[in-house]
Amino acid sequence: MTPRKPAGHPLWLLLCGLTLSLCANASAPEDAATARALVASLGRPAPARTPFAEARFMKMLDQPLVVSGELAWLGGDRLERRVEHPNPEVSTIADGEVSQQREGREPRRFSLKRAPQLQILLDSFVAMLGGDATRLEQAFAIQYSSIDERRWTLTLTPRDPKLVRTVSRIDIDGAGNEPHCMRMQEADGDLAVDLLGQLATKMPAVPTRDALVALCRGG
Repeated sequence: MTPRKPAGHPLWLLLCGLTLSLCANASAPEDAATARALVASLGRPAPARTPFAEARFMKMLDQPLVVSGELAWLGGDRLERRVEHPNPEVSTIADGEVSQQREGREPRRFSLKRAPQLQILLDSFVAMLGGDATRLEQAFAIQYSSIDERRWTLTLTPRDPKLVRTVSRIDIDGAGNEPHCMRMQEADGDLAVDLLGQLATKMPAVPTRDALVALCRGG
């Protein structure tokens, strides 16, 4: 049985932010070494914050859901996602629990075990900002590819067969030591795309999948 998505699930819910089998799935040993060095270069001291804009494409909706705000790694396995537009909301992951606070409503809390997408994103985002290639290797299989001397893509596939039934892959695009984009492809066909940092300001008013992939790959 495919785990149910928590209500109001966005890419992070996601969040912003990469542990894989670099050696097993990289196309060559030098690519594995490059990927490890790349992940290490992405590390930031906590707290690390970055603007984001997310478009979530769902089969049940004619138009994607678009939100924007700030993602933050507070250290350890603590993440925070502040949505500023269109409606203020704060989501946090800490101590194995997810909490959501929306203006004028009571806080909502649930166990991280109920949200496998969030566990995957927790692993990837924390490993990315912590520069922790070992953690990535434990949770994901990875493929590294480069577009040119600076631009690169890491493709992460969850190791756990049960999680693959929920999230089939995550693609992280960047340049130099800066991730620009995080794309989470769900097994049911839904897609969430997060533009990070300066690229977040380039979210189209009415985004399409192809336009965002092109923006991610060329950002």
